[in-house]
Amino acid sequence: MKIICIGRNYAEHAKELGNEIPENPVIFMKPDTAVLKKGSDFYIPEFSDDVHYELEVVLKISKGGKYIQKENAPKHYDEIALGIDFTARDLQFQLKGKGLPWELAKGFDGSAVVSDFFPKENFDLKNLNFQLQKNKEIVQDGNTNLMMFSPDDIIAFVSQYFTLRVGDLIFTGTPKGVGKVSENDELEMFLEGEKVYSLRIQ
Repeated sequence: MKIICIGRNYAEHAKELGNEIPENPVIFMKPDTAVLKKGSDFYIPEFSDDVHYELEVVLKISKGGKYIQKENAPKHYDEIALGIDFTARDLQFQLKGKGLPWELAKGFDGSAVVSDFFPKENFDLKNLNFQLQKNKEIVQDGNTNLMMFSPDDIIAFVSQYFTLRVGDLIFTGTPKGVGKVSENDELEMFLEGEKVYSLRIQ
């Protein structure tokens, strides 16, 4: 299983981190060991003092392929979830400052949280509301209509470079509002107003 992640897919998030608006999807990867076991707490790693939450819509590939055309992309995924891309922001800035890859800051154990998956036909993926609450306060309030690259755009682009296989996950990018987590925080993910996952920070 590959975990393919899209960076800077919401303009306001790119701006809040001082990043340029990309012309093409920004791609990075997480190993399968990054997936946090369901029901587990998230433990802040010892190498970071500034871990951020990033709420995202996640696609699960149901039909593999290479060089997938955009118009055929919907045939290659039939379920979506919400996820959190935990990021060691201090380490990421250090690595970026040296022109080095981000994987240490993005792919560490437990850095990919994924809710249960839901049939995509239950939702309007062009106008999908999703939220993250931290300690009962809304910190991220996103809608897929603000994506610069749609799920179909992403699948078409990624499959030019990587063969997609059944079970691969694609994190589609985070809206504005990312921020630091601290010990004893509670995070709750909401999809169209319904809570789909919660976890505690240790």
